[in-house]
Amino acid sequence: MKLDLFVTCVTILPAILIISTCRTNAFIVDVKNVTDKSHDYAEVIKLSLLYFEAQRSGKLPKDNRIPWRGDSAVNDRGPNCEDLSGGYYDAADFVKFTFTTAFTTTILAWGVISWPKAYIAANQLDEIYKTIKWATDYFIKCHVSKNVLYGQVGDFMSDQMYWGRPEEMTICRPAFKIDAEHPGSDLAGETAAALAASSIIFRSVDRDYSLWCLQHAIELYEFADTYRGFYLEAITNAKEFFSSTDYGDELAWAALWLFSATRDHKYLEHALHHYQNFRLDKRPNEFFYNNKIAGVQVLLAQLEGRSEHQEAARAFCDFSVQKQKRTPKGLLYINKTGTLSHAANVAFLCLEAADFGIGDSRLIYRQFAEEQIAYILGSTGRSYVVGYGKNSPKQPLHAASSCPDRPAPCGWADYDKNESNPQILYGALVSGPNENDEFNDHREEDIYTEVLINYNAGFTSALAGLLQLQLDGL
Repeated sequence: MKLDLFVTCVTILPAILIISTCRTNAFIVDVKNVTDKSHDYAEVIKLSLLYFEAQRSGKLPKDNRIPWRGDSAVNDRGPNCEDLSGGYYDAADFVKFTFTTAFTTTILAWGVISWPKAYIAANQLDEIYKTIKWATDYFIKCHVSKNVLYGQVGDFMSDQMYWGRPEEMTICRPAFKIDAEHPGSDLAGETAAALAASSIIFRSVDRDYSLWCLQHAIELYEFADTYRGFYLEAITNAKEFFSSTDYGDELAWAALWLFSATRDHKYLEHALHHYQNFRLDKRPNEFFYNNKIAGVQVLLAQLEGRSEHQEAARAFCDFSVQKQKRTPKGLLYINKTGTLSHAANVAFLCLEAADFGIGDSRLIYRQFAEEQIAYILGSTGRSYVVGYGKNSPKQPLHAASSCPDRPAPCGWADYDKNESNPQILYGALVSGPNENDEFNDHREEDIYTEVLINYNAGFTSALAGLLQLQLDGL
């Protein structure tokens, strides 16, 4: 479901363009072939959704497709016995973070809204609905009253002391919340965005559930906007994992998704106010859970269409394609952690921009996205997606998949083994190589082999965008 389209002129380009970067080497973009036919995007989408399934917490459904996973953390509770079971484990271990799970959910939902034909062609539409609903069900549980939202279940320190199966955990799992006295505009805003975006995709399959998601999104946005603050000041335990340095982008992000879901112009007015008040017109260098400015710019350009917002989105994508640092083999290099996810997030966002004619040539943005995803899938000699392609990672940093088949015990001895994980964590995107394209496939080398659900978010949606381009013959 695309939103308000606008048309811009597209300049006719020569077949070969040279795009310079901050490195001395130039990158050649062949705009004759927009999408790479050598990779099976549909298969990788399927695998990526299997990874999300492997990260599920709580009581698993009968159609669970991960044979080495079972029910876990079914007794997660708040201090007032609120049921906080379900949701997703964030990474290798077993803490549940609402903030990053919400960002992940928003990006997955955006991909479905933009490119539904890709999921239909991949026979994964039902699976992506299930993936998103597993998260939204959890957000609704965490939103226990109008101005109370649980943002974390599990303690960093105790969780780091345990290596094993989630099904066998006995560690204490406290729950942490934000409320009117201890607000978190960033956390509440992102969760509102996730529920609003998800309400759009559920509208055609379960209208009552869609409205339920939307009602929670409206309340959470009001909470975020009325009671301002950073969630890390309320949930200090999360500082060990995920930073949050501003909340203006989350407020604008949530308002835009509510406008998209409701068409109530008051939310667009709110978004424009936040855009000006928090100076969200600046050109960012990245797009991830702690900086959604570029996402706000692209979404605002799509929904509202002013030239100034199109220009802001164009500036981000032009910088990313032409000037952002790259590795010698062409990977966009933004950060030493989550290297591949940063590249995939930008690829996804610039595919969104290209679909709305933002920038001088949609072909360049699409070719850039194809190059980045091709790198991830193995164009330079190794795949960085577990269980897919050539030389894929064998030792992702992931506790559950490092365990042998039951009834054999699992513990720190399995972490220490220099062997392939006994269970294949299909579809997981690892952190990635360093700035020289070097990669160490050892689970103790977390800078290379760590896996997180937010790493797979933009990656999955970028795959959907590229697959839909193939389907459209572009």
